[in-house]
Amino acid sequence: MSGPGRYHLLLTVDGRPVQHGWWAREETAREKFRRWIGERGGRPGTRVTLHDEETGAVLADWPDQ
Repeated sequence: MSGPGRYHLLLTVDGRPVQHGWWAREETAREKFRRWIGERGGRPGTRVTLHDEETGAVLADWPDQ
């Protein structure tokens, strides 16, 4: 696969992007999603979102809206 990867993970705090990453494998991206919540989820205003860049779908969003 060329490019950064199909699965995009975005961490925002108070609506501002703080960290992001792309992975080719959904399993890897979901593992990172859970890890980022555990490591960074305690701060107020934090949101972690996992997107499928190929379909445009949001696969996971924390906290749930």
